[in-house]
Amino acid sequence: MRRTYQSALLAGLCVLAAGSAIADVKSDQPVKDSYITSKVKMELAKDKGTSALDIHVTTKDGMVMLDGKVRSQAEKELAEKDAKKVDGVAGVHNGLTVE
Repeated sequence: MRRTYQSALLAGLCVLAAGSAIADVKSDQPVKDSYITSKVKMELAKDKGTSALDIHVTTKDGMVMLDGKVRSQAEKELAEKDAKKVDGVAGVHNGLTVE
């Protein structure tokens, strides 16, 4: 019984940690690249004008790199706009190609 309780407690703590990692950050501390990547992916997924599954996002020192294939120039521009909305983004390198 005690082991089950400990496992449940550990699982709960993991969920809390994961939730706080993607919560909005309002701080003077620099935003971590993994947070920025997650938030950009969420913005792309929310936007019906972008095909988030076809867009690969990476972040290095606040610089977001978008790679993959999109259907139009408008979608390419929209993906870049979505990425720039995210707090902590220093710039966007748009390497998306239009099919």
